[in-house]
Amino acid sequence: MAARGGGAGTTAGTAAAGGPATSFQRKAAGGSRLSALPGTRPSARHGQLLLSSGLPSLDAVLGGGLAVGTLLLIEEDKYGVYSNLLFKYFLAEGVVCGHDLFVASAMEPPDNILKKLPAPLLDDTHRNELREEATPAKSEDFQDSMKIAWRYENLPKMEASPTTSTKFGHYYDISKTMSPELLQSVKWHSFYLPEELSLEPKLKTWNMNCGYASLLHSIQRVICQEGFDGSHPQKKQKNILRIGIQSMGSLLWGDDICSSDTPEDIHSLTKFLYVLRGLLRKSLSACIITVPSHLIQNKAIMERVTNLSDMVVGLESFIGSERETNPLYKDYHGLLHVHQIPRLNSLICDVSDTKDLAFRLKRKQFTIERLHLPPDLSDTVSRSSKQDLAESAKLLSSGCGAMAIGKKHLDF
Repeated sequence: MAARGGGAGTTAGTAAAGGPATSFQRKAAGGSRLSALPGTRPSARHGQLLLSSGLPSLDAVLGGGLAVGTLLLIEEDKYGVYSNLLFKYFLAEGVVCGHDLFVASAMEPPDNILKKLPAPLLDDTHRNELREEATPAKSEDFQDSMKIAWRYENLPKMEASPTTSTKFGHYYDISKTMSPELLQSVKWHSFYLPEELSLEPKLKTWNMNCGYASLLHSIQRVICQEGFDGSHPQKKQKNILRIGIQSMGSLLWGDDICSSDTPEDIHSLTKFLYVLRGLLRKSLSACIITVPSHLIQNKAIMERVTNLSDMVVGLESFIGSERETNPLYKDYHGLLHVHQIPRLNSLICDVSDTKDLAFRLKRKQFTIERLHLPPDLSDTVSRSSKQDLAESAKLLSSGCGAMAIGKKHLDF
């Protein structure tokens, strides 16, 4: 009753002051308390609570960040160089934001992974260093702005260099490692498959690979005991659990989907993802998984894995391929393919800014940018090089299909 009286007095005071007399008041719902969680913000599009992947340019591709309770699947590049970088970015962002971490791997001990996390740039001095590194590329783009293909001229540019006004997500220097003092400030849980299998008997549960079953039990135990599912309210302030699983589906996990077209445990990985998504949906957690999709011979399995994930991003590296020496891609190190975007509180997904994406690895940072083709209308380009570029353009994905292909070119 006291609260109602206060509301009526406020309305009367507003009317007396000449303002609009209305009894409508916005409720402070539970979402406002969730938005106060460290390192999170509500989405302006669908109202879902978001957290950063650790790479602002990837957050822009995913519609603002990773939604709490969702799963991001990263298809590894052939040598696992760039997928491991995204994996470390995700964990490093959790350390800076004070989130709890759960790191699982069958290849490398989790404590070694955490020791190699990139160092955060928390002050303006280091941010300016990265900005100076990106300045030469910007000046070259400005000088060649009249030569850029017309279809790219008015497209918005993705965020690649740090800005001091950014409050969501952080930037990291991959040439340095995170300080041990910062790592000790957060709580983290580890799962190293060789050690876990030596402690527990190798028994199949839920008709699933024993490694996957043991991992699910560990994740479920952490979620329940630490109160991330809400069943046991946390005595301390609510927090987010970041789950990182490395090279899922590889032989190191005891799965044979990468070595056989007709694997023995054909449904182990899909069952694991199905149960994992159920755990994520009812808890304050988010998960990132890397999968060596190029080694999975049965494509039907990869389709099921994609359908059981909320977001799927593929990395195609130029290392060891013809594109490494192709003049079309001289400024990039690989392509980024967005295979799936989640449908959150809507019937359709946001597919903006998900085509023609490439990535490059600089001295201190990893960035995702729009793929800009080199100018092909200049008089200085020889006829033979034009033919080479035209033939190379056939390798582009459908998103870049607007470029002229063949021997005929536009002349202005």
